[in-house]
Amino acid sequence: MISAVIPIRKGSQRVKKKNLRKFNKKNLLIYKIEKLKKLKNLDEIIINTDSEEAIEIAKKYGVSFVKRSLYFASSKCTNSEFWSNVAENKNNKFIMFTNCTSPLIKIKTYQDIINNFLKKKKLIKSINTVTPIKDFLYYKNKPVNFNPSKAPNSQNLDKTFKLNFAVNIISKQEMFNKRTLVSTKPFFYHLDELEGFDIDTMLDFKVAEFLHRSKQI
Repeated sequence: MISAVIPIRKGSQRVKKKNLRKFNKKNLLIYKIEKLKKLKNLDEIIINTDSEEAIEIAKKYGVSFVKRSLYFASSKCTNSEFWSNVAENKNNKFIMFTNCTSPLIKIKTYQDIINNFLKKKKLIKSINTVTPIKDFLYYKNKPVNFNPSKAPNSQNLDKTFKLNFAVNIISKQEMFNKRTLVSTKPFFYHLDELEGFDIDTMLDFKVAEFLHRSKQI
């Protein structure tokens, strides 16, 4: 019923080969595969990639792979185009799109997200992980989540959260038609800052590596 899709792009921009470079004893892709293989209610694990190295890892660890075409691996391709393409080529009814760049999410959290989606799937069309933002935000020189003349303490700011793209489960049809990971009826699953930590820069990579090692997640 649920296909887990791990996207791996060879030409990552900010951190070169971030999913495949050494991360503690292995790499982010191997850790992700090992974690997903321990979950229930997943029919398959698929690596979507343009990397031959990632394909060899998929073969070694007994999971499926899809060779990504040149356009869908390029910086010209938008996320929406890519997501729609992923959905177009899947047979299962639901897709769990999960990035390697969130290595601190726990197995029990993954399982709880899957269980929540299966329990609520008649009421919702996607489940998407988010993390809270407790910052004073501005957009186009205007405050987003506070009144500057009545600025609260940071812990009392209006509740704002961001998509962290750690886990997204959505129907194949919704993902294809709407070209999105967030459906018209989403359920936002809140992760704390640790589990929702996303690797975007080299500093993030080093911090995540340290936390992963110390927490032994």
